[in-house]
Amino acid sequence: MIRRARIIPILLLRGDGLVKTQGFQKSVYVGDPINAAKIFNDSEVDELIVLDISPEAAEKGPNFEKLGELATECFMPVCYGGGVRSLWQVERLFALGFEKVAFNTALVKTPALVGEASRVFGASSIVASIDVRRKMFGRLEVMTAGGREATGLDPVAHARQAVERGAGEILLTSIDQEGGRKGYDLKLVQAVRAAVEVPIVAHGGAGRLEDMRDAITAGASAAAAGSLFVFHGRLNGVLINYPTQADLRRLLHA
Repeated sequence: MIRRARIIPILLLRGDGLVKTQGFQKSVYVGDPINAAKIFNDSEVDELIVLDISPEAAEKGPNFEKLGELATECFMPVCYGGGVRSLWQVERLFALGFEKVAFNTALVKTPALVGEASRVFGASSIVASIDVRRKMFGRLEVMTAGGREATGLDPVAHARQAVERGAGEILLTSIDQEGGRKGYDLKLVQAVRAAVEVPIVAHGGAGRLEDMRDAITAGASAAAAGSLFVFHGRLNGVLINYPTQADLRRLLHA
């Protein structure tokens, strides 16, 4: 039996709360992350990505106490990203039950850490989180620090280097599309797909399930979304949701 592509909710943490952003800005509180994890458990989600975007994580590293509480409620594979900058922190996250760790800023500032983590824990557990913004004339640039710092790096070359350093998967986020619910940046997905052979998780812009199918058709191995799975209706009422397994099979095998 051919395994269908993964459909992955993304939880953004800020402090003790679950938030949602648009274009990495306009942070809106949407609830308690542990309650959301419980609902996604009941919905049998394929996987979960948890990203801590709070200033505290960037300054002090992961909140292991809060993450431990969250991990105990998760019975699906979970990837964590946010403020990871030492091998000890990676080891602690795996001990808590996380199966993957994502590197974003560290991938640019301390790339040797990514290579070391890959050698110690295996490439399949190391994710390169690449945030991309479109500049003037359509030029693409990798951003770090929650989209605040420009790097001057081309995302295709950056993805290739991340894989060479040991990343076994790429979380590819379009900052411009994120939270807009108007579809993924398919050209970006196609460009990175042509450059690397590891799985790509497309993120940023899903407004309907068909958008996720389009991303997978463009070359993504999985599609991730935040707004699609926490909001409902035109007024964006908060409703944690996930499609049924039958609906996913029909959509992705159509």
